[in-house]
Amino acid sequence: MSTILPEYYFRVRENGAAVFKIDTENRQRRIEMDQIAVVNIRNGEVKPQGRRSLSDADKAEITRWMEERKALLSLRDLDDIHRAVDHLNLTTQWAQSKATDEQLEDVTDRLLMAMHDLRSVLVRKKSDRISKG
Repeated sequence: MSTILPEYYFRVRENGAAVFKIDTENRQRRIEMDQIAVVNIRNGEVKPQGRRSLSDADKAEITRWMEERKALLSLRDLDDIHRAVDHLNLTTQWAQSKATDEQLEDVTDRLLMAMHDLRSVLVRKKSDRISKG
């Protein structure tokens, strides 16, 4: 473990993070984590904890983290879609070569509805992009 600790720690939550300021400058040299804010990535809201007011440095670090987190989540979303394409291909191979009649009966209707829904959205979005361009 590194001996140099960051000044801030972000405990990731569903829609953002709890923000802590790290303090090791105490008599016991223990790591103390003081929660300074709660961040909501979806709406950009930053709520200071208690009666605390955030310093400019706090705000800058929180803004930096939010931008990095949004970029990471965006990359993950795209990676999930690429994985979904792979899963569709693997599902096709499974249906063609390994699936039993009972297994196909169990999943066919749900797969067809999901694929129809996806196709409808993709065709509409493609049409929108073509008409704009």
